[in-house]
Amino acid sequence: MTNESYIQQLFAERIGGINYGKDTAIYKFEKIKRAKLAAKKEHPEIALIDMGVGEPDEMADAGIIKTLAEEATKPENRGYADNGIPEFKAAAAQYLRDVFHVENINAESEVNHCIGIKPALAVLPSCFINPGDVTIMTVPGYPILGTHTKYLGGEVYNTPLLAENNFLPDLKSIPKDIAKRAKLFYVNYPNNPTGASATKAFFAELVQFAKENDIIIVHDAPYAALTYDGEQPLSFLSIPGAKEVGVELHSLSKSYNMTGWRIGFVAGNPLVVKAYSDMKDNNDSGQFIAIQKAAVYGLQHPEITQSIADKYSRRHDMLVQALNEVGFRAEKPKGSFFLYVEAPKGIKGGQQFETGEDFSQYLIREKLISTVPWDDAGRFIRFSVTFEADGIEQETEVIAEIKRRLSDEQYEF
Repeated sequence: MTNESYIQQLFAERIGGINYGKDTAIYKFEKIKRAKLAAKKEHPEIALIDMGVGEPDEMADAGIIKTLAEEATKPENRGYADNGIPEFKAAAAQYLRDVFHVENINAESEVNHCIGIKPALAVLPSCFINPGDVTIMTVPGYPILGTHTKYLGGEVYNTPLLAENNFLPDLKSIPKDIAKRAKLFYVNYPNNPTGASATKAFFAELVQFAKENDIIIVHDAPYAALTYDGEQPLSFLSIPGAKEVGVELHSLSKSYNMTGWRIGFVAGNPLVVKAYSDMKDNNDSGQFIAIQKAAVYGLQHPEITQSIADKYSRRHDMLVQALNEVGFRAEKPKGSFFLYVEAPKGIKGGQQFETGEDFSQYLIREKLISTVPWDDAGRFIRFSVTFEADGIEQETEVIAEIKRRLSDEQYEF
């Protein structure tokens, strides 16, 4: 006789079926959380430096907040937004023109808002994936890109991002049978976690690959406007033929410090945008109109993003220098707030590290520095320059403390 509720027998296979909740495997981020709690308990006198958090460390711009406050008081904004307001769509299309030089976007038929990119990534596969269909995604990467394909009975093919290919997928390495069965291909640049940027040449190659194999490209672009050192923001949609084969997903979370506001947009191929809009309409009732209008203010002031990018660029410079001075081989990315660094094999005369996760756990427990490990395509750890610091002086102090803690050992690569 079992004491289990009958509900245990009813879970869908996509989330584990009758074994739902019984899996003892610990998710990577849960391991990090537990290690941080243990380190703080063991060393309460030492401040933990959290370089793993992948979200902005500051409030949204005052003008955005003021617009929200004003618009939230207006009775006409209280109702359902459904598939969005025309003002937001127009602002998104203009933003693509102003920042990315994408001239051919029709605001009415080729743009729609999303309640952050994550829900859009959940909705899009429902428009295209049948059991047995294939989605191509890159690893390391955001796991959610493949989750809903699997939920729908599809298959995910992972193609690695390797340093020798500048962390761009090698399209020629994708098996022909996979390419012919694939319906969706997700890419993400500037990339999480590698920080790599795409090139016009790569995007042009991707457009051709999509046309040859009848694939829809989904460019996940939340970091697209966060670029450094003369690197210009690059949109997939700026490439000739791109709108014929795909869409691009933009978010105000990272580029405008609006993570919790949950607002972004899908733009590109009108048929894909229409399908997304129809499916979205059966999933949500739209983001609060006042938030959309606050986002319009942000999209009309891209200089806000430039100021944020300047801060991240400065922090990257300091962190790269500090890590290299203690033996790492760090290279400043051209975009995003992530720094992707090869993990050492061990400490000279001491502990060895089989994986990036081993080294990340060591950093948390022994150095009280939190990072995120990635072992999908080599042994790497990811630093995020979104750490808490109020101004340049505090930033300098944090980086100096990281260097001091890492200087105690000699690392072997």
